[in-house]
Amino acid sequence: MRTDSSPGTLPAREHLPAGNAGTPVLDVVIPVYNEEKDLQPCVLRLHDHLTRTFPYAFRITIADNASTDSTPLVAARLEAEIPEVANFRLEQKGRGRALRTVWSASDAPILAYMDVDLSTDLNALLPLVAPLISGHSDLAIGSRLARTSRVVRGPKREFISRAYNMILRGSLQARFSDAQCGFKAIRRDVAQVLLPLVEDTGWFFDTEVLVLAERAGLRIHEVPVDWVDDPDSTVHIVKTATDDLKGVWRIGKALAGGSLPLDRLTRPFGDDPRDRDIQDVPKGLARQLVGFCVVGGLSTLFYLVLYSVFRQFSGAQVANALALLVSAIANTAANRRLTFGVRGRGGAVRHQAQGLVVFGIGLALTSGSLAALNAATGDPAHSTELAVLIAANLAATVLRFLLFRAWVFPDRRESGRESTVAATHHPSTPTYSTTAPYAPLPQRPVPYQQPYQTTQVRAGEAADGSWRDATMRLQPVRPHDTDPGDPR
Repeated sequence: MRTDSSPGTLPAREHLPAGNAGTPVLDVVIPVYNEEKDLQPCVLRLHDHLTRTFPYAFRITIADNASTDSTPLVAARLEAEIPEVANFRLEQKGRGRALRTVWSASDAPILAYMDVDLSTDLNALLPLVAPLISGHSDLAIGSRLARTSRVVRGPKREFISRAYNMILRGSLQARFSDAQCGFKAIRRDVAQVLLPLVEDTGWFFDTEVLVLAERAGLRIHEVPVDWVDDPDSTVHIVKTATDDLKGVWRIGKALAGGSLPLDRLTRPFGDDPRDRDIQDVPKGLARQLVGFCVVGGLSTLFYLVLYSVFRQFSGAQVANALALLVSAIANTAANRRLTFGVRGRGGAVRHQAQGLVVFGIGLALTSGSLAALNAATGDPAHSTELAVLIAANLAATVLRFLLFRAWVFPDRRESGRESTVAATHHPSTPTYSTTAPYAPLPQRPVPYQQPYQTTQVRAGEAADGSWRDATMRLQPVRPHDTDPGDPR
């Protein structure tokens, strides 16, 4: 999993205006590998559909990733005959690699892809990209598992698809319904920031993009689709399923360990109304108070249960100290992650040490309360002890929140984090600004302009965070040039 920071942040989503520029609004990528029979019918049918129904200029890009049959010749002929068709040749296999490369180099504000078999009804294409054009959503996916979808496929594929999506929901808490439908779209400004974080180059690419986007606070729009299974599909189900499970484990481990910089991307990505300023309330205080109260309530219940257990074999002071120590460690860890949004292991020991100091203050308050109770009443009832401890803990809670906010987890975003996130890369290849507004978008009749005039392509950011290896030269394909991670 890549841990390098992104090359910028995103502004709030806005509607893309229509105009008379020469850049296509939509770039539909068709990744292919040895599809000499299906490629031409697919492109002709898609081109006819877009010509009749899509109100803006468009481009169809054939992403040929290392085909060894006559697919390159078919693609070149289509490019020569149809102005809206572009041909892009890669020398390595992998659907994810093809999409990352073409999307990174494209100048269209809306990027989409679909499988060459056109299993998905094309009538869903305009509903797929419309929320992205309007600024409502950041990504859009076709869903075969929505209630209103109409799907024709065998029981084996149906079971595998539903089981895989259940695994994503159970292990990664994914809320989208269909990760693997070959019918997706993304805004270019989102792709430029999100793709450098995606590692997979094969079939798991879709899932990784969606999981990271969802965790970063992006809005994912789902479109019910009509879908008919392709009986001649070359996908190796067992190999693909195994690779997908390995990818789920990899992402789950990275998310659990806090190694991804998604916390630095959530606010500029999401445009979340909960992040907006509240009048007369310091920024972030309202959310932190809610989180602290929830954690505090659960910690209090946990503390009382521990106290009642420890009280069975020890005195009141010892039971109180032990219960408060254990609950304080859990409380600090929960507030660190949930209330103040601190992820990763950096500073965890220091935070726990500071939390123990706060624990000492709470111990002094509660122990002093018990001592005062015992001085006033020689043998107080257990319920009386609990009532006194609850009151003392309420007072300690207010002080604990203030110390946590001002001392243990101070907000350093204004001075440090925002300057880090705002830093941008300056690659040698052209990049697209993620802060400047889009140029006016063209109507469809505008003459097409060929965007690819070079044999060097932007392949995305290098894994070590630098840009020195961000391009690759295309060489003649050889039959043994294969990607061992690709099942096709």
